Amino acid sequence: MSHPERVRSTPGMAKRSSEQIRRDIEVQREQLGRSVESLRTRVAELTDWRRQVREHRTQLLVGAAVAGFVIGGVVALRRRR
Repeated sequence: MSHPERVRSTPGMAKRSSEQIRRDIEVQREQLGRSVESLRTRVAELTDWRRQVREHRTQLLVGAAVAGFVIGGVVALRRRR
């Protein structure tokens, strides 16, 4: 049976106490929490279509114009037949 403060280590890994491991886990949890919150904020920004329209108005207008010409051309060609 192993001692609670004893930590098995792999070659090249320094032995750490259980308290050090607990602190490291807590630090990792905090970092993960910040990362998840940052990701949630970024996803909310990217999925906000109103904001995307405001920021990319010119590109949307150009795309709509091109799509209109293409669709109009296809319709005109079909009517000729």
